[in-house]
Amino acid sequence: MKKKIAWTAGGLIVLALLVWAFMPRATEVEVAKVIQGRFERSVMEDGKTRLRDRYAVSTPLTGRVARITLRQGDSVARDATVATVWPLVPAMLDERARDQQNAHVGTLEASVSRAKANVGHAVAALEQARADLKRNEALAKEGFISPNQNETGRLTQRLREQELESARQEENGARHELDQSRIALRQYSSASTGAQQRPWQIKAPVSGKILRIQQQSEGMVQAGTALMEVGDPTHLEVVVDVLTEDAAQITPGTPVQLSNWGGSETLEGRVRLIEPAAFTKVSALGVEEQRVNAVIDITSSPDKRTTLGDGFKVDVRVLVQVVENAIKIPVSALFPVGSRSALFVVEGGRARQREIEVSARNGVEAWVKTGLAPGTSVIVYPPTSLQDGARVTAR
Repeated sequence: MKKKIAWTAGGLIVLALLVWAFMPRATEVEVAKVIQGRFERSVMEDGKTRLRDRYAVSTPLTGRVARITLRQGDSVARDATVATVWPLVPAMLDERARDQQNAHVGTLEASVSRAKANVGHAVAALEQARADLKRNEALAKEGFISPNQNETGRLTQRLREQELESARQEENGARHELDQSRIALRQYSSASTGAQQRPWQIKAPVSGKILRIQQQSEGMVQAGTALMEVGDPTHLEVVVDVLTEDAAQITPGTPVQLSNWGGSETLEGRVRLIEPAAFTKVSALGVEEQRVNAVIDITSSPDKRTTLGDGFKVDVRVLVQVVENAIKIPVSALFPVGSRSALFVVEGGRARQREIEVSARNGVEAWVKTGLAPGTSVIVYPPTSLQDGARVTAR
């Protein structure tokens, strides 16, 4: 009897060992907790700083500019002299050229007299047309002439008014040509007597710093030649090109974080505008993308960005969505089930599949509106072989 009991006990032990050996073991998985906190969805791109207002200082006339002693980075005050230009002295006239110029002035004086006479003739013709029209209107009221003759009179009056206007314009043109010729003659006369030209002082349009000097040395310059650029480096903005589909989610006033600009602090900013016109840009992978510029105002105080200058590279993070007290899970816990999203939660040592509604996601977290409570354990990076109800153990 004892021998039989021993054989039975041994068989049960062997059977238990066989069941344990062939029983599926618990799958080791990585788990994370569902948390509640601030959810942020952002657009991240590389941007570049630029001055909000940049002023180009140029010479207003042709002449000789003196050597500019200022240097890039020097501070200037509004209306301070930044350059000096001596106007170009006109060429001297000989006796023959002066006589020709005087004759030309006489010709223009005669043209003015002729134009003035034409104006007088046009005034007289207009007065005659008005008198004829007035007389015909009186005769038409008494029935002596046809009303059609009045229409002809009105047309004649409008024609005479236009002729008078044309004559006056011709007189004005002749007077302007005469004035120009007299000015040129006076200039030549001053040059021939050796009169000195007055130097022209070029002033700074605003208070700020000199950004760039295009004409450092003394030399001859034409009117409109750029001498330097002036601006206030404390009035900076950031321009960043973003994909058009991202730009559709950005509105003026959207908060922005600026980092990796060289300083230790992350600067704050706000989107001022999205430019209305997009452009095509080829990415590093050779893909054509439609992009549009977003202009950002830096709201952090200038004391926090004293070393930030024009044309600096910055990392731009535009916060297109911010939700406080949101239920968040790692995006690595999600996988698609049809048109919905699902995940595995850990309950009693087993994986339970749940379909959830994801409101938004970023590169790290997903915002879940319903279906999960804070503190729930979820499986991240679930293996494809994991089934609903399978035994799991945290790795």
